Amino acid sequence: MVMQRHHLTRAGIALALCLHHLVSAIEVPLDLPQPPTITKQSVKDYIVDPRDNIFIECEAKGNPVPTFSWTRNGKFFNVAKDPKVSMRRRSGTLVIDFHSGGRPEDYEGEYQCFARNDYGTALSSKIHLQVSKSPLWPKEKVDVIEVDEGAPLSLQCNPPPGLPSPVIFWMSSSMEPIHQDKRVSQGQNGDLYFSNVMLQDAQTDYSCNARFHFTHTIQQKNPYTLKVKTKKPHNETSLRNHTDMYSARGITETTPSFMYPYGTSSSQMVLRGVDLLLECIASGVPAPDIMWYKKGGELPAGKTKLENFNKALRISNVSEEDSGEYFCLASNKMGSIRHTISVRVKAAPYWLDEPQNLILAPGEDGRLVCRANGNPKPAIQWLVNGEPIEASPPNPSREVAGDTIVFRDTQIGSSAVYQCNASNEHGYLLANAFVSVLDVPPRILAPRNQLIRVIQNNRTRLDCPFFGSPIPTLRWFKNGQGNTLDGGNYKAHENGSLEMNMARKEDQGIYTCVATNILGKAEAQVRLEVKDPTRIVRGPEDQVVKRGSMPRLHCRIKHDPTLKLTVTWLKDDAPLYMGNRMKKEDDGLTIYGVAEKDQGDYTCVASTELDKDSAKAYLTVLERPDRPRDLELTDLAERSVRLTWIPGDDNNSPITDYIVQFEEDRFQPGMWHNHSRYPGSVNSAVLSLSPYVNYQFRVIAVNDVGSSLPSVPSERYQTNGARPEINPTGVQGAGTQKNNMEITWTPLNATQAYGPNLRYIVRWRRRDPRGSWYNETVKAPRHVVWNTPIYVPYEIKVQAENDFGRAPEPDTVIGYSGEDYPKAAPTDVRIRVLNSTAIALTWTRVHLDTIQGQLKEYRAYFWRDSSLLKNLWVSKKRQYVSFPGDRNRGIVSRLFPYSNYKLEMVVTNGRGDGPRSEVKEFPTPEGVPSSPRYLRIRQPNLESINLEWDHPEHPNGVLTGYNLRYQAFNGTKTGRTLVENFSPNQTRFTLQRTDPISRYRFFLRARTQVGEGEAIVEESPALLNEATPTPAYTKNHVDIATQGWFIGLMCAIALLVLILLIVCFIKRSRGGKYPVRDNKDEHLNPEDKNVEDGSFDYSDEDNKPLPNSQTSLDGTIKQQESDDSLVDYGEGGEGQFNEDGSFIGQYTVKKDKEETEGNESSEATSPVNAIYSLA
Repeated sequence: MVMQRHHLTRAGIALALCLHHLVSAIEVPLDLPQPPTITKQSVKDYIVDPRDNIFIECEAKGNPVPTFSWTRNGKFFNVAKDPKVSMRRRSGTLVIDFHSGGRPEDYEGEYQCFARNDYGTALSSKIHLQVSKSPLWPKEKVDVIEVDEGAPLSLQCNPPPGLPSPVIFWMSSSMEPIHQDKRVSQGQNGDLYFSNVMLQDAQTDYSCNARFHFTHTIQQKNPYTLKVKTKKPHNETSLRNHTDMYSARGITETTPSFMYPYGTSSSQMVLRGVDLLLECIASGVPAPDIMWYKKGGELPAGKTKLENFNKALRISNVSEEDSGEYFCLASNKMGSIRHTISVRVKAAPYWLDEPQNLILAPGEDGRLVCRANGNPKPAIQWLVNGEPIEASPPNPSREVAGDTIVFRDTQIGSSAVYQCNASNEHGYLLANAFVSVLDVPPRILAPRNQLIRVIQNNRTRLDCPFFGSPIPTLRWFKNGQGNTLDGGNYKAHENGSLEMNMARKEDQGIYTCVATNILGKAEAQVRLEVKDPTRIVRGPEDQVVKRGSMPRLHCRIKHDPTLKLTVTWLKDDAPLYMGNRMKKEDDGLTIYGVAEKDQGDYTCVASTELDKDSAKAYLTVLERPDRPRDLELTDLAERSVRLTWIPGDDNNSPITDYIVQFEEDRFQPGMWHNHSRYPGSVNSAVLSLSPYVNYQFRVIAVNDVGSSLPSVPSERYQTNGARPEINPTGVQGAGTQKNNMEITWTPLNATQAYGPNLRYIVRWRRRDPRGSWYNETVKAPRHVVWNTPIYVPYEIKVQAENDFGRAPEPDTVIGYSGEDYPKAAPTDVRIRVLNSTAIALTWTRVHLDTIQGQLKEYRAYFWRDSSLLKNLWVSKKRQYVSFPGDRNRGIVSRLFPYSNYKLEMVVTNGRGDGPRSEVKEFPTPEGVPSSPRYLRIRQPNLESINLEWDHPEHPNGVLTGYNLRYQAFNGTKTGRTLVENFSPNQTRFTLQRTDPISRYRFFLRARTQVGEGEAIVEESPALLNEATPTPAYTKNHVDIATQGWFIGLMCAIALLVLILLIVCFIKRSRGGKYPVRDNKDEHLNPEDKNVEDGSFDYSDEDNKPLPNSQTSLDGTIKQQESDDSLVDYGEGGEGQFNEDGSFIGQYTVKKDKEETEGNESSEATSPVNAIYSLA
């Protein structure tokens, strides 16, 4: 994480700005008599706009209020005599009004302001007033400049001397900027320098432009026109390889030479405090590089900056230490040359000790000090009230000693304003300092009872400005205690401020400042509160995110709760615009759907009225790369071309690959195809091409975020044609009818055709070396041969051909004509029962000549003809099992036990099934039953448990009884297992509980002669309000079967069902037809004579079972699903047998089962079952 933190306090900022005032002279309150003090004045060198009025500022304070007068060029300037000139009220500022006419130039000169009152005269600096000038460019005729290619050239600007100097720049006459680089650049004097001239420099003209500051006008010099004489004609191709550019143009390479400054050495003088600009411009072929050095040391650290393509060296805020010898080194591959510049630093006067106002009491001593430095050493001159001190009346209490004036035993009436002038040949300084003799008791100038709030651990300052004469002594006290605060964490300054190096919580309290002199004392109180700092405890972190994601920038803040907190976000140091995608939260910022424009520095600023803290992090947005550009085709050849492109911006995610695509306009115009892929480090590739393709290329850049948009397509490149080099692939022959053969193949694409009029020569013959070949030429990738024998092999060839010739001889492919249905059925079908659900089959295979096609499989069709349980209806839906390949045995599994089945077999080829074999019948033996349909448990009281169950859904034989195993359990403890056996007709059992607390677990199984079936498992519910030791059984449980409302409801339903069953029984005894199955869902054999219109006639009750019924163990009839198929008994769905005979056939009986599922929960729909249940 890279996170920048900045913490500032507002009090700290103010303290830093004011620390230099802590020991400054004490200000005299304006209600006391005092000499004038200049508070505002115009700059020394004052340039004004001639179109505006002129304002020469001069403001002063004093008591009495000062009066003002001016001198111009050293003489008194009578403002009243000139109607254009006026002076602002209670101010010395001159206003020169030109609305009524006049020339501003008439008022140029040197002005000085005088502010006077009864106690002295203060002077402003001498203000040199000049009017801005923007003179016109002198008219001149500019001839065409002829120059040899490779020679140096400088175009002179020579702008008119404006005031201030104009800004110079070069443009063409059509106002297009002149491109500058290390070969072509503008010097500081405004001239345009060419290190060497190239032919392309003549493509434009060159005009020097001067922009004047005050008038905001641009003046243009007549343009220069270049005529470049070259040894070789212009050729773009020769210029593409930059390293050979000059030799390709016939230009002689030369060593550097200086165009400015001239010679090998020069000197330059600069004043202290300004910027030094050193410049070296050199000619040469190739254009030289410039390097800068300082003799005997390094370039000034932190002050230097290279400009103008390293041709200029700028040193800011020059000091005496920057004097010395600098040299520039110009070099190219032909050699180098250097120029030495000797720098001398002079200095206008600057203050060492500027004189300050002096306030004395009668009889006190004092001094004024005026010390300045410069190069050369400045001269010091003292004035009093604007006159040289030598010419002023003698004052026995005053003594001048060079740069110091000493006052002894001053008296009231000795007040005056003294001026110190320090000057040398480079400038001057003028300072006013008054001496005021007063007799004033102490006074506190600050408001009473101030409240100062400061952030803990910061420096702070308590101000107590005061005044008095003699100067009072000031002391600080805290909370009324008698000890003076000075030392340790406290520092008292002469101006009355109390500074604390570090404000702590214990520093809170009331501070009293007391000012005392011989005339009395004054005091004031300041209350200090120390607040907790504002801190960002978790700031934003640098993140790299993908475009469209949702980054979150954290900003969790801790601050003093008594201060109002404001949180703002900046982006790239400017206020962040909170649009719809930006969500500012208490502890961060979320950006939804981040985009490329969201990349940048994010700063969280937490601020109160006293301090602020900030944290910055950089958000990098990964974007798909920009599209490549400027595609160029070079090195054009018959079968290759070089493609070059300029990569686009990778948008912070490096480009990993380039995909080159092509499009051709003959076969698939507008369709782009991938040609090749290259690493992201290359931008040029040689592409392999095919003949007779009009290519156009484009490039796609890929990075980890995604793919760029495709580049703008390249120019087209047409390759010459040729005969095909490959033949079609995927050739095959197969019959679609029994008397044909369809020959198909994969056609050649646009890059394989190699020429116009692509066609295919199709040849075929029967697979016989003596047979003759037939052929046909087609354009479509398909040809049908008719009147073929049934399923015979053919030799096939497909050869490509265009107008340039044929492809090589193609390979021979074997195909077959169409198939017909098999003519024979399997014979000697034998069945061996393996178990109650599976049989083994064997058969005699058909002769291959009778198959009339390719043998796919043998199929065994079978269906459940009836159940061995009396009067049990079964579904006779036909199923089949496949035995792929030429085989004579297999296994049929997942049959229903205790049923009669029928089976027949066929052989299958690509056309379909052959004739069916003789129908075989077989029974399946008994099996174990399925689990009982349900097991219901009721607890009418604490002494007994009632169990009720239903017969198995699939008895799979004759039921012989039921087996019930049960055991008591209480938590993790279980009792011994008890066993009960029941007759096949019994479906109820009452268990007498021996333990009223324990629950019971029951396992109920049905059994046949084969054995017991799958168990149904249930547990008795927990009793209401039953509390057991184990937490798992502490919840209350209500048995709905014991509720009165439920028993009443069930009795009503049972009565209705009984009435319905009686009606059905009466109707059945009269005979009738009941629908058995939906013809749309089950397809019966045509031989099934029992079905006419989807229903059975039940007039013969002894031989016809009831619908939806099955035979019970005692001969009664029980409800059964309408579709008792293998799917219902097995895993469901359609399936087949694999090669070992396992089941892979498909059963489609879902709908039959769904139609009967609604009846499974009610057995009373069968009248016989209803009678059975009442028995």
